Amino acid sequence: MPHLTDQFPAAWRPLAETFLQSNQARALSDFLDQEVAAGQTLYPPSEQRFTALEAVAPEKVRVVMLGQDPYHGPGQAMGLCFSVPAGVAVPPSLQNIYKELAQDIGFRIPEHGDLTSWVEQGVLLLNSVLSVRAGEAGSHANRGWEALTDQLIHELARRRDGLVFMLWGSYAQRKAAGVDNECHLVLKAPHPSPLSAYRGFMGCQHFSQANAWLHATGQSPIDWQL
Repeated sequence: MPHLTDQFPAAWRPLAETFLQSNQARALSDFLDQEVAAGQTLYPPSEQRFTALEAVAPEKVRVVMLGQDPYHGPGQAMGLCFSVPAGVAVPPSLQNIYKELAQDIGFRIPEHGDLTSWVEQGVLLLNSVLSVRAGEAGSHANRGWEALTDQLIHELARRRDGLVFMLWGSYAQRKAAGVDNECHLVLKAPHPSPLSAYRGFMGCQHFSQANAWLHATGQSPIDWQL
């Protein structure tokens, strides 16, 4: 059985079983093995590849944020989209997320970029692609990860009610197309990248809207302060 299947978090397996048993999963697993055998450095480390899923079970998810692929610089990727370990410089997109939080809810901007405390409260920080070659953005795109994460998102949306989806940029919005906005709060804005943040991400007030929805649906709000 492919090592990808062996590593996959048990709590999420029912949502992903169709993919995990597919030829596409085997091909993805073989590709990752070939990359390692060729001496490529991959981010995040393999033991952190499924951190976003390991950290929050499907029934505990309350907010979904979607990224594209992991950071490709040394020490940045930690298996959570937008997040970097403490001690690593805060990337530009996350700096803009912090600025929006400050405007929206009076968030005090920290000196680190570790978003683990959000995950502990039920925020799923899921990239579409879960690995990348060092220094080569997008190098593991179109190898099968997208089919897996598509299945996870749509199964989660189908099985649950009352989730908040924060979809920043056209890539995330396409990926979550079909999520029922009668059952869930679907928030859309441009990506927080410096190239697009000022086209509507800044001022989107997604964080206060998310907490208002959670409160209205009988759920605890997220403490966004880090």
